[in-house]
Amino acid sequence: MKILIVTQWFDPEPTFKGLLFAKTLVEKGHEVEVITGFPNYPGGKLYDGYKISFYQKEVLDGVIVHRVPLYPSHDSSSIKRIFNYVSFAASSLFCGLLKAEKPDVIYSYHPPLTTSLSALFIGLIRRVPFVPDIQDLWPDTLSATGMLNNTKALSIVERVCQFVYKRSAKIVVLSPGFKSRLISRGIKEDKIEVIYNWCDELSLRHSVGSSVNLPDNGRLNLVFAGNLGFAQGLPSIINAAEKLHSKNIPINIVLIGDGVSKADAVKKVKESKVNNVYFLPRVPMNEVGSLLEKADMLLVHLTDNELFSITVPSRTQAYLAMGKPIIMGVNGDAASLIETSKSGICCQANSSTSLAEAIEQMVFLPQSERKVMSDNAKQFYNEELSLNKGVNKFISVFKEVK
Repeated sequence: MKILIVTQWFDPEPTFKGLLFAKTLVEKGHEVEVITGFPNYPGGKLYDGYKISFYQKEVLDGVIVHRVPLYPSHDSSSIKRIFNYVSFAASSLFCGLLKAEKPDVIYSYHPPLTTSLSALFIGLIRRVPFVPDIQDLWPDTLSATGMLNNTKALSIVERVCQFVYKRSAKIVVLSPGFKSRLISRGIKEDKIEVIYNWCDELSLRHSVGSSVNLPDNGRLNLVFAGNLGFAQGLPSIINAAEKLHSKNIPINIVLIGDGVSKADAVKKVKESKVNNVYFLPRVPMNEVGSLLEKADMLLVHLTDNELFSITVPSRTQAYLAMGKPIIMGVNGDAASLIETSKSGICCQANSSTSLAEAIEQMVFLPQSERKVMSDNAKQFYNEELSLNKGVNKFISVFKEVK
């Protein structure tokens, strides 16, 4: 099978369905071409070694990569972000028509929606089936994150989404909640396939040691690694830490990473004078695994938002793959994975009281019970969420629509 992947973000940029996905398809006997931009995500600045030009072709691990020009920007400016999205959509469309070989199927990674529009028109013109992978539900995500609040604009985005969905051969979503939401919007159930995301298994399993160290003070370490933004609900985590501190629960809450909410969280910790919260800097992906491996338990947490209840935060899969007990502070589909796998304890999203109770319960579990959770986590990931499992499901979808 000849598979064309259209994605605005690709290696060396961080992405879920990047080079690892493409080269695994190649290893399974398929020909893969990728249309992507010049790497600039997430900072909006071009990566070292790259210069934006009209067109550049690379071959990475047997995968042909077509790089096309785009306006690099990922700041808070809506206008600049629109230029970023639209410029890639236009250039990728021309590349798909003029440079890439005619594929058997086109796969597009969404967000942004404009990428799927480009893939759709390539498919229409070249008479090839098109499969979008919906990672963010637009316009829901745009509204929930505050990126777009104009009701007329959101209505236009919704109509464009429906246009894309109804013309796709199949739609891949990352959770049962996404599937239910699309069905409620008139998309046929048999057109939607749930394929859970996997994690960056190679980086986690072949992680190198980090110069950053977890606290070594005789307490257990609960680690949260990743973006420290508004959606992560840091105020509730800090409030939970205060409750645990007042009860002398032997736990450290370790937050690894950076983000727009970190500074306020650091300030709040200093003002509250608790000694059980630690902030560690963002570390490269190839070092994260060594820190997660040293943790006693891992934390997933988001604010209480209807949209978050139908998604699965990407760190969930990474934590399961690491084989550590998980405290899940996200409602809905993510919590269902932890309950089904019996790999941790779930609590209410954005509730400091519920979170503190879950952490205390985990701390005082016998080590043998936490070990069972660890084993369950790794087994569930390998059997249900792994790269190999996911890629095989994608191949089945591609063969079905081919």
